[in-house]
Amino acid sequence: MYKKSLYRQLGLTDFNQPIGLKMNPENRWVKKATLIPWNDIEEKYAALFPSTTGMPVNPFV
Repeated sequence: MYKKSLYRQLGLTDFNQPIGLKMNPENRWVKKATLIPWNDIEEKYAALFPSTTGMPVNPFV
């Protein structure tokens, strides 16, 4: 059983340090993370668990 998470994972640019540090949006890893189609991957992952009974698996994101 797959249960979609109610909460959305923070993106790299959403994560701010308490002392005011921010991720640089021009960083190559930040750019690559935005290219990954996370929602499409999650839909395919959820399709692997069609049952509605049993323990739910961990959410993809």
